[in-house]
Amino acid sequence: MTETADLPQTLTEIVEDFHAVSERERLELLLELSRELPELPETYGGNYHEQMEQVVECQSPLFLAVEYDDDANTAQLIFSAPAEAPTTRGFASILQQGLSGLTYQQILDVPDDLHQRMGLAKAITPLRLRGMSAMLGRVKHNIRQHQGQRAG
Repeated sequence: MTETADLPQTLTEIVEDFHAVSERERLELLLELSRELPELPETYGGNYHEQMEQVVECQSPLFLAVEYDDDANTAQLIFSAPAEAPTTRGFASILQQGLSGLTYQQILDVPDDLHQRMGLAKAITPLRLRGMSAMLGRVKHNIRQHQGQRAG
């Protein structure tokens, strides 16, 4: 079992779910999670490309928005990925479920090797795994940038 002590509770549960099934079933679990990615809020409507940031490191078109609650120092993650990109949608769903509602610091404290802890190395190409790493990296970058703007 992989180390999860330094992960937030929801991410710990997701990682443990992946390790509770065989390597073959992990891809199915990822596809199941892809179907759980919420639809975009109406506020993003049809012009989400203009309101959201594209994570260009992903092989499939993935768009990200981070909504901040500075009173609570928490963030909500919003992702858009096409249905034809279930791996990308699965990774986005993991991050959305595992990080939304956490404090800025809790998100920043998530280890950068989260994508490796999922146990998907044999089921997913390294390039796709790096896409998940890029998503997390972009979320953290945006939070740090937001914190810097607030401090400045």
